[in-house]
Amino acid sequence: MTITQPDLSVFETLESEVRSYCRGWPTVFDRAQGSRMYDEDGHEYLDFFAGAGSLNYGHNNAVLKRALIDYLERDGVTHGLDMSTTAKRAFLESFQNIVLRPRDLPYKVMFPGPTGTNAVESALKLARKVKGRESIISFTNAFHGMSLGSLAVTGNAFKRAGAGIPLVHGTPMPFDHYLDGRVPDFLWFERLLEDQGSGLNQPAAVIVETVQGEGGINVARPEWLHALAELCARRDMLLIVDDIQMGCGRTGAFFSFEESGITPDIVTVSKSISGYGLPMSLCLFKPELDVWEPGEHNGTFRGNNPAFVTAAAALETYWTDGFAMEKQTLSRGQQVAEALGSIQDEHRGEIKEHRGRGLVWGMEFHDKERAGAVARRAFELGLLVETSGPESEVIKLLPALTITPEELDEGLRTLARAVRETS
Repeated sequence: MTITQPDLSVFETLESEVRSYCRGWPTVFDRAQGSRMYDEDGHEYLDFFAGAGSLNYGHNNAVLKRALIDYLERDGVTHGLDMSTTAKRAFLESFQNIVLRPRDLPYKVMFPGPTGTNAVESALKLARKVKGRESIISFTNAFHGMSLGSLAVTGNAFKRAGAGIPLVHGTPMPFDHYLDGRVPDFLWFERLLEDQGSGLNQPAAVIVETVQGEGGINVARPEWLHALAELCARRDMLLIVDDIQMGCGRTGAFFSFEESGITPDIVTVSKSISGYGLPMSLCLFKPELDVWEPGEHNGTFRGNNPAFVTAAAALETYWTDGFAMEKQTLSRGQQVAEALGSIQDEHRGEIKEHRGRGLVWGMEFHDKERAGAVARRAFELGLLVETSGPESEVIKLLPALTITPEELDEGLRTLARAVRETS
């Protein structure tokens, strides 16, 4: 693909140096539909990024767009704080009937604010309020958000350093596979809990991702998650599952923890819950934990009614028959796994491993600079992929769940070419 130099002057002179994705994809995007984006010069890009997991149903999904346009054209409420609105009622009813009841999940629903980190902050606050304790356990290579409470339970040193102050009341434990199976699961955690001299305050809660996305696509085994849930119950700690990126069908089932057979005490959901890239997040928790006082946690944009509209449409369109959606995602995931296996076979000694679940996959290189080079070459070839992991050593694949097998094959062939051409 021949790319003319875009006019980036206003971004470079006016916008903060904090911007990041635009540095890896130096063009000006103009349109997007389904799994494809187009820049202002008409170049086409196949999207294996999906808004960092916020666009599970693709860009400008026709069904969701129609629902949104109809709502706006009739002057539906757009901003409602936590007032009762018809859009919120429609979403809550759909969520209860399509997601919660079929899975026998008793959760209350809280709208804490528009972003994932808002949901995490509310989960941590609630756990501390319920248990009357400050300490939270997180895991190595975790990522839970960029506000201070979320950063305190995030592992990435670069992100944590941006806080500029000590991040306290959080203690990391080894995630699944972190010690390569040389130590029994939770041996260190259990020992600290038992020992009155360990220095570990009794935790209020444990927060965990079933698949660590930003941490490098680290996949927790179902038996590890089940053992963690049992440990939390036995030691009087609440279990928080952060399903912000891996929920809404990304791993197959609607919630990523379903495979392990657990019922977390608290679940955070965001990114693709609106289905259209509109800001929205949920904090779900068991009814007995609903000890909030009115207004004790609030936010101006927690009632994003256009997001409620598209969220309800997404649930009704894709999750009324959740088994079909899950089956399709797992089938697409198998297609990715086979292609990554072939790439690894072709480049033995260069690729450490590939790993994933559903439609979230990672490919880790021994040379930690290689993933960035592959992502840059993929962009030049018309494919959008990002990197993840503590040293950006993993190519991360996050295509829309609605991507066709043909589009998936096209993107995987482009990825194979990018790996080959950076070898």
